[in-house]
Amino acid sequence: MTIDSHQHFWTFDPIRDSWITDDMSVIQRNFYPDDLKPILIQNGIDGCVAVQADQSLVETAFLLDLAAKNDFVKAVVGWIDLQADDIEEQLSELNSVKKLAGFRHVLQAEPDVEYMLRPNFLRGIAKLQKYGFTYDILIFPKHLTTAQKLVAQFPDQPFVLDHIAKPYIKAGLIDEWKRDIQSLAKFENLQCKVSGIITEADWKNWTYKLIKPYLDVVFEAFGIDRIMFGSDWPVCLVAGDYAQVKGIVETYTEDFSDSEKNKVFGENATKFYSMV
Repeated sequence: MTIDSHQHFWTFDPIRDSWITDDMSVIQRNFYPDDLKPILIQNGIDGCVAVQADQSLVETAFLLDLAAKNDFVKAVVGWIDLQADDIEEQLSELNSVKKLAGFRHVLQAEPDVEYMLRPNFLRGIAKLQKYGFTYDILIFPKHLTTAQKLVAQFPDQPFVLDHIAKPYIKAGLIDEWKRDIQSLAKFENLQCKVSGIITEADWKNWTYKLIKPYLDVVFEAFGIDRIMFGSDWPVCLVAGDYAQVKGIVETYTEDFSDSEKNKVFGENATKFYSMV
């Protein structure tokens, strides 16, 4: 099964979704499963993982509803208040919810770089593995050393790094990010999504040649068994179409064996998110 491990749906709200600025006008509209399904079919994708874009329980319910009505939405990464006093009770209740695979917090937007190390946040993370939930880490390069401290504390918790930690591709910066990625990748309970890449490059002038060095780093650091393809659709549309995004990873893996390609384009995500 070929899987897109990372995409979004939303009913556009200019106030709630203020992160979608005017220079991203192409995505200042609604995006639903009916918009994505034909694109997946055109690109030979069997299913996808819908990931939260808003930090609310309403968002989680919205995605779960869409997943229930659309078989190709194989899993949902929702949001929950990990710092809630009753977090364990909430997780226990959600444990049986079909297609709810895990959770994410928009750590990259928190002013406190060490937000993920707050005691109450760690208390919430500590409860996830008991109920079989994964955790997506959404951060910038400046958070990578802190993320090491997070992942190190929970060796049995399945983590995945979103968007290869958003390196500064447009600026051509790689050395510090590379060093920190290599250190973080030593934790074997962490996987990495090759996603959200073209939006970190120059939207109008990116090339495969400029992006390849960053792919070299993550593929070498994480290895074939811990890499998964993600489109970051529809966010990717600010810099390119779905086929272009998939084409980058297809080009990079063109000399890989079929079994290795299958892992990157589906098997790793299927296993990580416990898809049926």
